[in-house]
This record gives sequence, structure tokens and C-alpha cells, in this order.
Amino acid sequence: MRRVTLFVNGTSKNGKVVAVYGTLSDLLTVASNKLGIRACNLYNGKGGLIDDIALIRDDDVLYVSEGDPFIDPQNDGKMSDDISGSHTDWLTLNIGGRLFTTTRSTLVSKEPDSMLAHMFREKDEWGNKQDERGAYLIDRSPEYFEPILNYLRHGQIIVNEGINLLGVLEEARFFGIEQLAEQLEVAIKNSHPPEDHSPLSRKEFVRFLLATPTKSELRCQGLNFSGADLSRLDLRYINFKMANLSRCNLTYANLCCSNLERADLSGANLDGANLQGVKMLCSNAEGASLKGCNFEDPSGLKANLEGANLKGVDMEGSQMTGINLRVATLKNAKLKNCNLRGATLAGTDLENCDLSGCDLQEANLRGSNVKGAIFEEMLTPLHMSQSVR
Repeated sequence: MRRVTLFVNGTSKNGKVVAVYGTLSDLLTVASNKLGIRACNLYNGKGGLIDDIALIRDDDVLYVSEGDPFIDPQNDGKMSDDISGSHTDWLTLNIGGRLFTTTRSTLVSKEPDSMLAHMFREKDEWGNKQDERGAYLIDRSPEYFEPILNYLRHGQIIVNEGINLLGVLEEARFFGIEQLAEQLEVAIKNSHPPEDHSPLSRKEFVRFLLATPTKSELRCQGLNFSGADLSRLDLRYINFKMANLSRCNLTYANLCCSNLERADLSGANLDGANLQGVKMLCSNAEGASLKGCNFEDPSGLKANLEGANLKGVDMEGSQMTGINLRVATLKNAKLKNCNLRGATLAGTDLENCDLSGCDLQEANLRGSNVKGAIFEEMLTPLHMSQSVR
């Protein structure tokens, strides 16, 4: 095993004896750790650059530089002192009125491209201002600087409780410590809980209902109820506008005067539901089941499903007197035995819709698409004046 003595380039003080093993890169790594510098080059005592570990002999004296040319420690004493001191002397920083004491190598070695490294790599190169005690003045937040200094000391992010990571991140960016900034961004992202888009359960929603007075409007606009069991609940006057009610079980629910405008009801089951005066403008109920529903309000308040997507819905046996289905899409829908007396079906797409057994007396079908529609066993005759298309 070979041993060599390492000195910082330009000095013959504070040397370190190390074992030689592995490659030249391994030796440079050991030199960096032992001397507290970023070792780049090795020189022998005559200034020769060593580029192969095989050239090193036992008990050689080598000089380690950070990329600067060889400096003979015997001929340039002053330069030797300056170079040695640049990495081993102690500094005091006045950060926003709070003093921090550290070594120059701590500020220089870990992040050599940072602002702090450029400020303190060479003495007085930046003309740093000092207070009356000789501490270097830096106008930054001491609370946020402390984690940065500790990171430069040991390479770990340790932030005391009560310190905002965003503040530390801004300081890291200010001083140009990119690796720390990247780690802090990940830590901040992980500290925020993920957005919860999971659907509300029946138990959670019932709790909301019980906490709300019956005369108060419950706002559920945009909420996610996908797949929830809301059957047989009293849901009168609730605002479900743009809510996700896909695949919901709403059988026998009371949705009187509820607002379901632009709501997603695709695949939902509303069999036997009370839909008097409901607002379902532009809602999506494709593939939903609405068998035996009641849309008819004795007080004259009409359900409004204008522009709704009702493709493939099953509305068999529903009471829909006076309902507004203007420009709605009922393609392939089942409306057998429905009461559509006085309904507005103008511009409605009824292609392949099964309307057998329906009561369409005084219904308005002007401009509707009845291609392939089934009108068997009609309770009242359909006059041409009701449909001109």
C-alpha cells in the first residue's frame, strides 16, 4: 500500500497523509474530503501535473489544486498564506442582524457555483461590506438562511418547525444554490396534501342535509357524487348545477325544483323519482333510467329539460305533462306509455325513439326529428300540425 502526503496548492502546512488506492478520481475525492476543497488537479513537488495514478510513488508529497496552476510553496510564501487561508480561515456573517460563524471552505466547497462561493472564494474580491466587529453584512432573512448554511455544512435539508419552506426556497434561489432549490421544491410539493376529488358518500351527504334548515338552499354545485347511493332522500330545492351524479342511485328520491343544470347524470338510476319543476337544462343523462318518474306539478310549474342529452334513456311510464324537451336529444330513448300531453318537443331529436302508447295531445313536435320513431298504440291521434318535419 502506498502512502502520500497531500497539501493545498501553494502551501506546506496542514498536510494530510492518505493511502493511495483505486483510480486518480478516487484519490481526488479523498483529497477533497481531507483538505476541504474541490480537488481537481494533483502536482508533484516540481510542479508536474499527475494524470495517472501509476506515476505516484510511496511517500510522495503532492499538491492539490482546484484547477489553478501550480504554486511553489517555497518561493511564494505570501501566496501560500492567502491560498491556505482562503479555505481554512473562519468567517462571521451578519445576516439581517444575526451573526453566523463558519469557515470559508463551507461557503465555497459544497456549491462552488453559488453566489456565496463567488463572494468568499478569494478574500475581499467582491469588496464585501463589514460591520464594526468585522462580520460580513448580508441583507437577508436569518431564519431562512440558517437551513441553507446547515445544508452547506452537511448536505442535508433540516428545517426547524415553524420555518416556511417557501422562504428557504427563495433564499436558495437568491444565493444560486440550485441543488438545494430543487430538493426544496420537491419537499414543498410533497408537504401539500393531494387534492381530494373522491366522491361524497351517502353518510357524508346525509350529515350535510341534517345540518341544513329545510328552507335553506343547499349548494352542491360542482360536487362529486359519482356512484353514491342517494335513494329515497329529500333533495328538494338543492343546487346540483354542474355536479357529477353519474351512476348515482336516486331511485324514489324527491328532487322537486332541484337545479340539475349541466349536471352529469349518465348511467344514473332515477326510477320513481319525483322531478316536479326540476331544471335539467343541458344536463347529460345518457343511458340513465327514469322509469315511472313524475315531472308533472299540479301547481303548473313545468320541468325544464331543454337541450338535455337523453340518449338511450328509459323513461317508460313517466308523467311528463307540459315538460320542456325543446332541442333535447332522445335518440334511441324509450318513452313507452308516457304522458307527454302539452309537452314541448320542438326541435327534439326523436330518432329511433319508442313513443308507443304515449299521450301526445297538444304536444309541440314542430321541427323534431322523428326518423325511425315508433308511434304505435297512441292514445290520441297525432295531427300533422303538431309535426311538420
